[in-house]
Amino acid sequence: MSIRNLSYLFNPASVAVIGASGRPGSVGATVLRNVLEGGFKGEIYPVNPKYDELQGVKCYRHLHDLPHAPDLAVICTPPVTVPGIIRALGKRGTHAAVVITAGMGVPDGEGVRLTQHMLDAARPQLLRILGPNCVGMLVPGIGLNASFAHTGALPGRIAFISQSGALVTAVLDWARSRGIGFSKFISMGESADVDFGDVLDYLASDPDTRSILMYVEDVRHARKFMSAARAAARSKPVMVVKAGRAPEAAKAAASHTGALAGSDLIYDAALRRAGMLRVLSTDDLFDAVETLARARPLHGERLAILTNGGGPGVMATDALIAAGGKLAELSPATLQKMDGHLPSTWSRGNPVDIIGDAPVERYRMAMQALLDSNDNDAILFIHAPTAIVPSAEIARALVPLIRDASRNVLACWLGADGVREARQLFGEAGIPTFDTPEEAVQGFMQIVQYRRNQMLLMQVPPALAEQPAPQRAAARKLIDAALAEGRTMLTEPESKQLLDAYHIPVVQTRVAADPEQAVACAEAIGFPVAVKILSPDITHKSDVGGVALDLEDGNAVRASAEAMRRRLQGAFPDARLSGFTVQAMARRPLAHELIVGVSTDPVFGPVILFGQGGTAVEVMSDSAIQLPPLNRVLARDLVSRTRVARLLQGYRNRPPADIDAICDTLMRISALVVDLDQVVELDINPLLADERGVIALDARVRIGPSRSDRLAIRPYPEELEEAIQWRGQDVLLRPIRPEDGEEHVRFFEALDPDDVRFRMFTRMRELSPSQLARMTQIDYDREMAFVAVRRRADGTSETLGVVRAIADPDNQQAEFAVIVRSDMKGHGLGSLLMNKIIDYCRSRGTGEIIGEALAHNRGLIRLVLGLGFEVRAGEHGDDTVTLRLPLTLPMHPAPD
Repeated sequence: MSIRNLSYLFNPASVAVIGASGRPGSVGATVLRNVLEGGFKGEIYPVNPKYDELQGVKCYRHLHDLPHAPDLAVICTPPVTVPGIIRALGKRGTHAAVVITAGMGVPDGEGVRLTQHMLDAARPQLLRILGPNCVGMLVPGIGLNASFAHTGALPGRIAFISQSGALVTAVLDWARSRGIGFSKFISMGESADVDFGDVLDYLASDPDTRSILMYVEDVRHARKFMSAARAAARSKPVMVVKAGRAPEAAKAAASHTGALAGSDLIYDAALRRAGMLRVLSTDDLFDAVETLARARPLHGERLAILTNGGGPGVMATDALIAAGGKLAELSPATLQKMDGHLPSTWSRGNPVDIIGDAPVERYRMAMQALLDSNDNDAILFIHAPTAIVPSAEIARALVPLIRDASRNVLACWLGADGVREARQLFGEAGIPTFDTPEEAVQGFMQIVQYRRNQMLLMQVPPALAEQPAPQRAAARKLIDAALAEGRTMLTEPESKQLLDAYHIPVVQTRVAADPEQAVACAEAIGFPVAVKILSPDITHKSDVGGVALDLEDGNAVRASAEAMRRRLQGAFPDARLSGFTVQAMARRPLAHELIVGVSTDPVFGPVILFGQGGTAVEVMSDSAIQLPPLNRVLARDLVSRTRVARLLQGYRNRPPADIDAICDTLMRISALVVDLDQVVELDINPLLADERGVIALDARVRIGPSRSDRLAIRPYPEELEEAIQWRGQDVLLRPIRPEDGEEHVRFFEALDPDDVRFRMFTRMRELSPSQLARMTQIDYDREMAFVAVRRRADGTSETLGVVRAIADPDNQQAEFAVIVRSDMKGHGLGSLLMNKIIDYCRSRGTGEIIGEALAHNRGLIRLVLGLGFEVRAGEHGDDTVTLRLPLTLPMHPAPD
């Protein structure tokens, strides 16, 4: 990932249009006209050997004729010319180019070759390229329209990024007609160089951008995209329209999971994990950004509905419940307050129907009562025009109340001419306003879903309990042996051995070569048993009558096995029969049949699926997907997003299932897929779950060659753990984990106020939930924090010190911070932590480590001087100093 030189792309001082033309309707003529008429204040250089002047501006015949190297070049020439132009621009000193030229991304030999030559030409000078085959880009704040779009863009605070050129022009039209402005408007084209990850990284810290909208067709570099998306979504709203929602035909797969985990569901999971909000249409996209831009912090999800008509209130309620929302329940105190001012025929519940003849004061009183109440977290106001009171009068009475409110109020003015002025008054007051109750509810649910996604980013999972370590060596040996035999599927017994290696409960299973051995296995296990065929050529055994359950004696086992063999030979004479599996019957009549699985997406790599299992799993289609790695918070969220989750809470004579055991299984599957890069697909179906826990009845695993870096999110880097001796004690230096949240709070509370001020540059009494999440839930691909921990007498771990470094997207600089528990200072722990982070940054190729400290933080200054840092006066006068360690220099030893 890189944002190098993107400032020249999005904020250039000069622009050259290469291939500018005088031919009406040509791309070169359109781009030049847009650049000239957009209001750009910098120098503009048309370049074309055929002209001396174009559109009243001097035209240059060749690049070497330009008086200065342009910051940005917009290229509109034929594909074959582009690599040479890029090479010449780079040598001249240009830092960025927009390649509008089409035809270079065509997947034929010539198109691929020209694109690679273009990238090779740009690389020596780090010239950044947007495109090729793009519409261009607009930066309205500086009057730059470097595109061939038919219209310009208004200035605003929204950044729009699109892979579709056609959508670019359509959205420009749409937004301009509605007065919606943009900070950046970017057509990505083929993304040969600058891609989604780069642009998101730039926009995340762009002060002119308040929110980001994206139209996505595909993602090519999943880990880069996820890192950039998660960073951007933590700082500002990011909303996405993902094309390609139509269900695809079920692909041929070796597992139910492979068939269920469609690519669109995987994109859903990825966007959710990144903290983004996915919407389904362009209209929804802009509704969402307008709503979220105006929304106040949402502290809950209970919606109160205030209306002057029962029908619209019912429509809104139906839409809310269908979308998974929560209708607020009015308290007796609120009802009593309403009773004192409303007619006896009012609804006495939520929705609050104040009746169609309501005067202005009734509206004002009802709204104030709901705003004063603690019963709701947001209010939806719905008004149908009447002849009693002009709608504009109602709007004027309500605007002051809503504008000063601490909670969100959304509005729906039903009708057209009769409510136009009222709608305008609400719009000018910044109140999200919609045309229909359903649209208003959808707007509210967008706020709710965005809040849920953000809360998922911020939730701190509980501390990890002691768990037996997985038997990784045995699992790898099992897979390697199968691959050595040329197999891509593990047998059912092998699959269960693999699960057992990761401590996932499995039913006792044995393998028999023939019916007689099956009888012997059954007698050893104990009746009743189940018998299944064992064939490398049969994926779903029940489809061929290859499963027999509840066999009570040896005769039943023998007869069932022989019958299976006959059925297989008759239906699939070429199928190989390796034998039979015999397993104990799990007597859990009230257990739920679940499915847990793994599928591998070509873009995002392994994904984990959970849902309702059984033989009709694909028909029921009740499942949810999450990207690994999982912690307990993410595992619970995955379970909660299925319909079966409600059944697991218990009903009628079924007690609640052990959700913790289900989550343990999901986390162990996550660990398995992180550890074993040869696992391609995995199914546990069914996984029985009841109040006693879980047990896997059937499992199948597909394997393949190793694939490095296949995970879209880098997992916990266990290889960086280091056990050391410090003051005669065993101390572990390891990367921080999300589960360290509770201990991190205790560590912070043990710090002296002055130590907190030295670290935070301000006095703080406690960490906010968002600060705690940012400190413990880090992206290991971009930043690192090492904690020094030691074991307490009760077996729990305590944190003694923390060091962290956050690298810029180009890995040129990493900003560090270090703090040691106040009662542990002065014993060399800070040096140990600093050496750990320095070694780590050097191993990643980081250019330098930098930091800032208060000038009177003498302990830290003394520490870093001993490690070879340069210490200079800071930018903020005498109060601060800057610290810098170039990592190309040899590291100095730490003082004793």
